[in-house]
Amino acid sequence: MINILLFVVLGGSLPVLYRLFLRPSRPDSWVFNPSAYGLPPRELLDSTRPGPPPPAQRTEERQAVAQAAWDGHWQSAARYIRAAGDDWDERWSRFEVLQYVAQEDDAWLDAWRAAEPGDCDAATLRASMMVHRAWKIRGSGYAHEVSASAMESFTSLLPAAIEEARRAALLDPANPGPWVVMITAARGAKYKRAQFRRLWDELVARAPYHYEAHWQALQYWCAKWFGNNRLMMRFARQAVRKAPPGSPLAGMYVIALAELGRRLPLVPPGTPLVRSRRLKRIAASFDQVAADDERLPPLRHLLAYFMVRSMSYGPAVEQFRLIGPWCDAQVWRGNGLAVPGFEAARRKAVKRSRIHPAPPAPQTHGMAR
Repeated sequence: MINILLFVVLGGSLPVLYRLFLRPSRPDSWVFNPSAYGLPPRELLDSTRPGPPPPAQRTEERQAVAQAAWDGHWQSAARYIRAAGDDWDERWSRFEVLQYVAQEDDAWLDAWRAAEPGDCDAATLRASMMVHRAWKIRGSGYAHEVSASAMESFTSLLPAAIEEARRAALLDPANPGPWVVMITAARGAKYKRAQFRRLWDELVARAPYHYEAHWQALQYWCAKWFGNNRLMMRFARQAVRKAPPGSPLAGMYVIALAELGRRLPLVPPGTPLVRSRRLKRIAASFDQVAADDERLPPLRHLLAYFMVRSMSYGPAVEQFRLIGPWCDAQVWRGNGLAVPGFEAARRKAVKRSRIHPAPPAPQTHGMAR
C-alpha cells in the first residue's frame, strides 16, 4: 500500500522534477540589443555616477560659495542658505553644502557665529557639525565592530550636540533644521521610542515632508537601532501615502526594502513587502519630481531593482530608460562591479517583459522626402 502511495505521489512529480533538475538546459539564443528597446548600449554605461552631474550653474554657485567662505566671507554662506526661503528641503540641501565646506575649514563658521549669535542657521550648522564629528569617530560599523574608546567618545559628544541644537531651535521656532539635527543624533544618543516620537512631532509640525528628516527617522525605526522590521516598513508605507507632488519622499519605501534585504536577503519576490502595485505608485510619484533632483537617481536604481525582483518587468524597463547610462548603485555590485549586474537586470527585464523592439528606421536609399 505504501509503495502504491509513493508511486502516485512521486509519479505525478517526476516530470516536474525532471524538467527542473535533469533535463539539459537549452542554450539561450536570444541576443539583447539595448538600443532596440530605448536603452543605452553597454559600451556607453557609466559606473562612476548614479545619475547625471548636477547642472553647471548649480555647481558653479556651490563652488563660489565655498571659495568665498574659505576666503573668510561668511556672508556669502548666509545669503546662500537664506535664498532658499521656506523651501525646507532645498534649504537643507544648501545646508549640507555648507556642512561640507565647514568640514574642510570652519573658521568662517566661527566668524559667522561671532558676528550673528542669534542666527538659527549658523547655530544649527554648528550643532550638526558636532553630530557629524561624533559619527566620524564611531564609524559606520555595527556596534560590536566599534572599539570601546570610540563608542565612549561618540556617546559623550551627542548630548552636547543635541543641547546645542535645542538652543538653535529657540532662535527661530519655525525652522525645522535644529529638529533634523536632533533626530539625526537621537539613535546614537539611545533615545527611547517615546522620546524620539516627541522629537518627531516637533519636526512634522514645522516640515511634515522633510526628506532628510524622514531618512534619519527611518534609520531609527530599523531593526539595527531601536525599531524592528514591522515598524520600519510601516513608517515607509506612511511616507508613500503622504508624499506630496514633486517630492521624492515615496522613495523611503525602496530604501526600507534595501535595509530589509540586508537583514533578510532571502525575502522572496512577489511577497506583500515587494508588491508591484506599491512600486508602480512610487514610480508615478517619481514622475512628478524635477529631473535634476540629485536625490532621484539612487532611488530609481532601487526602484528598478525591486521591480525586477517583483517580476514587474515592463515597468522596470521604463525605469531603466529613465536611468539611462548611469549605473553606480550598490544594488548592482553583487560581484563588486556595477556594469555586469546592471546589464543582467536590464536584460532580464526586457526579455521577460515581452516588449517588442522598435522597428528599424526605414531605408530611403537616396529618395527625396
